[in-house]
Amino acid sequence: MQMRKIITAIEETYSEAGRAAKTPLRKVAVIAIIKNPFAGEAYQQDLSSLTEASEALGKQITGLASKAMKPYTMQSYGKASVVGTAGEQQHGAAMVTTIYGNMMREAAGGGAAWIPSTSKRMETGGIIDVPLAHKDALYVRSHYDTMTVMIPDAPLPDEIAVICCYANRGQLNARVGGLEAQEIKGEDGLI
Repeated sequence: MQMRKIITAIEETYSEAGRAAKTPLRKVAVIAIIKNPFAGEAYQQDLSSLTEASEALGKQITGLASKAMKPYTMQSYGKASVVGTAGEQQHGAAMVTTIYGNMMREAAGGGAAWIPSTSKRMETGGIIDVPLAHKDALYVRSHYDTMTVMIPDAPLPDEIAVICCYANRGQLNARVGGLEAQEIKGEDGLI
C-alpha cells in the first residue's frame, strides 16, 4: 500500500453535566490515508489485495493507537473506512474486514465482541462518526459511543482513509442499566 500520511486524534473528556470524572474518557483515532489502487477503474470482482494489505496496515496504526491511549487500557473499539469519490464504498469495506479487526483486537489485549464498523464514500474534508462498543461484550450500554473524526485534506478522490478507534472507558455518568463492564467474565463476554 502506498501511504500518504497518518493522522492521530485524541479526545479527552474530564466532566459531563457539571460532574468531574475520576478517570477521564479518552478516545483515540488513528487514520491512515492510502492510495486506492482501484480508484477510477472499472468494476473489480476481486478485492482480496486490499483485505490482505489491511493486516500490516492494521498492525501499524493500532500500535500507534495503543501508544496514544497510554496510560490507559483499551476497553472499547470501533473501525471505519472512508473512500474518495473515484472509488467504491466496497474498496474501504475490504480494508476493515476480520483480518484488520484481528489486529485491532490484538492491540486491545484481546476482544470477544464484534467490532462495530462503518464505511462511506465522501469528498475531501468530510466527517465520519466511528461507532464504539465494549471489546468483550456488545451489550454493555455504557460503552455505546462514537468518536467524530474529521479528515481535513483526505481522502482525495483516489484514496482510502482507514480508521481504528478506541476508548478507555464508557460514557461519563452512565446510568441506563444493563450489563456493566465489571460483570463480564470469560472470553465469550457473558456473565
